[in-house]
Amino acid sequence: MKRTEKDKRTARLEARLTPAAYSLVQRAALLEGRSVSDFVVRAAQEAAAKTIQQSEVVLLSTKDQERFAAALIEPVEVTHSMKRAAAAHRNLIQRS
Repeated sequence: MKRTEKDKRTARLEARLTPAAYSLVQRAALLEGRSVSDFVVRAAQEAAAKTIQQSEVVLLSTKDQERFAAALIEPVEVTHSMKRAAAAHRNLIQRS
């Protein structure tokens, strides 16, 4: 399959590995029928996507989902203590 102009690989990534780590990667690449470079690129992309997804998606238990939905449907009344806590937090963040 030919790469289009948009798909050309122009960015470069270098890494130093121990001989044992390189042998491990080389063996895994061979088992998948890929070059070491293709194997490393694919593994890095998968790991990056997983890391990003984990930081952007919040998984809640069924019980927590119900609590969250209930809080949206019937929000609690904001108390004076809550307002003070929010103001203190805001001041703390602004000083940082």
